[in-house]
Amino acid sequence: MPKYCFNYESGEYEWIDRNGYSWDTGEYTYNWDDSAYKREEEEEEEEERRRRDEEEEEERRHRSLFDDDD
Repeated sequence: MPKYCFNYESGEYEWIDRNGYSWDTGEYTYNWDDSAYKREEEEEEEEERRRRDEEEEEERRHRSLFDDDD
């Protein structure tokens, strides 16, 4: 899904896909503000790290319960 980003080549805000395709001009642009996509990627990576950390912690708790019974 495109985001409304600034295209430095045209000097206008345009709807641009993650890969740089401008829906407004029907062309690829190589000089545009992709910070919204980078921010989204960072948030997704952080969420994935958080999920993995929670799974690892849950696994450690589970193992410690069984280790104590031995």
